[in-house]
Amino acid sequence: MISVEELNKVEVNDFVKVLGEVFEHSPWLVALTASSRPFSSRDDLIRAMISSMEKANEQEKLALIRAHPDLAGKAAKAGTLTDFSMKEQSSAGLDQLSNDEYERFMRLNDDYKNKFGFPFIIAVLDHNKESILSAYVERLKDSREMQIDEAIKNIGRIVTLRIMTTVKG
Repeated sequence: MISVEELNKVEVNDFVKVLGEVFEHSPWLVALTASSRPFSSRDDLIRAMISSMEKANEQEKLALIRAHPDLAGKAAKAGTLTDFSMKEQSSAGLDQLSNDEYERFMRLNDDYKNKFGFPFIIAVLDHNKESILSAYVERLKDSREMQIDEAIKNIGRIVTLRIMTTVKG
């Protein structure tokens, strides 16, 4: 873990090396946030990260959302998830699905992407397999705009949880 004080002092490249994956495959948001230094606390850093994300335009937000892997999807099977995603999906048992559960996740992933044009995003650490499956079903009833907002909200939660395990409080 690194302290906020140390993060305030490092070069932008090192800042991105440490925090680059808190936004899934989107280190550009971390680099953007580095310009908001110094941060007075871990919470201040989290607020700045989320603010950078919220200020992004719609295309940037969609790119951020699309940078996320499907839950229990091909990247998980291939072992190509980021360390954060691998740990998060494992915490909910998504790495130990039965064949039937796996097929259900694949169907829901496809249904969701076909309807909205981006992957389903949820803060997995706050859930278990059953609550994730239930959320898919409920959220498939929403509009695309509602799901963009929901995805951004969940990414904010994911970023918060990731920073809490990376930066000393």
